[in-house]
Amino acid sequence: MELACALARRLLNWPRIGNRFIAMQKPRLGFWQIWNMSFGFLGIQFGWGLQMSNMSPIYKYLGAKDEDIPLLWLAAPLTGFIVQPIIGAMSDRTWGPLGRRRPYFLVGAILSSLALLAMPNCSALWMAAGLLWILDASINVSMEPFRAFVADKLPEEQRGTGFAMQSFFIGVGAVVAGMLPWILKNWFNVSSDTSDANAIPPNVKISFYLGAVAFFGAVLYTILTSKEYPPEDLEAFRRKKSESAGFGHFFREIFSALAEMPGTMRRLALVQFFTWLGLFCMWLHFSNAVPVVFGSNDPKSDVFKRGAEWAGVCYSIKDAVTFIAAFALMALSRTFDRRRIHGVCLALGGLGLLAVGFIHGEEQKNLLLIALAFGGVAWASILSMPYAILAGALPPERMGVYMGIFNFFIVLPEILAALTFGPLVKNLLGGNLVHAVMAGGVCMLIAAALAQWVKLPEKQVA
Repeated sequence: MELACALARRLLNWPRIGNRFIAMQKPRLGFWQIWNMSFGFLGIQFGWGLQMSNMSPIYKYLGAKDEDIPLLWLAAPLTGFIVQPIIGAMSDRTWGPLGRRRPYFLVGAILSSLALLAMPNCSALWMAAGLLWILDASINVSMEPFRAFVADKLPEEQRGTGFAMQSFFIGVGAVVAGMLPWILKNWFNVSSDTSDANAIPPNVKISFYLGAVAFFGAVLYTILTSKEYPPEDLEAFRRKKSESAGFGHFFREIFSALAEMPGTMRRLALVQFFTWLGLFCMWLHFSNAVPVVFGSNDPKSDVFKRGAEWAGVCYSIKDAVTFIAAFALMALSRTFDRRRIHGVCLALGGLGLLAVGFIHGEEQKNLLLIALAFGGVAWASILSMPYAILAGALPPERMGVYMGIFNFFIVLPEILAALTFGPLVKNLLGGNLVHAVMAGGVCMLIAAALAQWVKLPEKQVA
């Protein structure tokens, strides 16, 4: 009996009596274990990175006007708003051969890869917009459980490292994804020209095909190399699951969790709101603002194409800085107040977006790299610090649903931006997309100030 118990503890890192797994301090994981459980984010970021750096130009290639682009991006926030809390609640109550979160990793990866293969073959604007809805919903199915996965597997003192490791892989994936069209054109001589003025260039098409392979492969690696801890009481878990089956229960769980939201999460929500309002300004308009800096807003001109490709390079530099900064954040989060770290990083990102308005002409294009490099520091923190703060304030049995609800405060500002930014850019900012990017910098500076107002859970206070 003693030998069997010892073997169970060794295999599962969790003491067991009968069908009951007794709650205990989670064991510390080694570097490569954290690496393996985070590796899937490399693939997920291929999906996001290709989308963020290419969808606005794709819409313009297919005939969209500048004021229409925010509405065409509405898919991203709305699918996140709907999908993430539902997937979070479902994964909290899932247990099977693949565990709790990994079934969702797999389903999302398959659907996302298929959408990435289809996206560059769109021949009409409505097709691209529809596929973006499918792609975003699928990415969210994979991504949301990854946040809860860190909180499930790591003790409090390692969660900052876990989320920073996710930031590292997000940075690596986004660097490659953002630069793929430029790399294919300049290193492999894949053309960016098309016979049809409204067609998607070949280098962009091949980038999406490669992204589909990377997405599925990276997520599958995490599924195969990482295990999950079973529920503390498996029999009670199964009884509770059978008593609360159906989507009606999931919606009741979401509304109940909203009503009982911890105070730390309420304050972080306001920080997230302004942070993502600023990010959405960047994502919506930066790829089309760079051609304006270069001197053209005509999607058929060579200057516009050079500007759109350079915007992808800028995004890649941002994300290269992200994965470098992620290592610094891993170390800093063990010693310093996470609110202060997050506030400084957000302020740097805001200043970088404001700087875009002071850069003029293609000859100054390298200054755009520096501006977005500051954004990379902010992005590394955005992807790790709020979640590291939040994980310590949430009840473990509701980790998935709360991580999904936290996404509300990402998608609500995105929905607001999608519905209002078109008229605001056209009427208030004179149609100048550079000014729209600068407005994002102001929002991020506001978020930096609000981050200092967040109350940390007691066990996170130094």
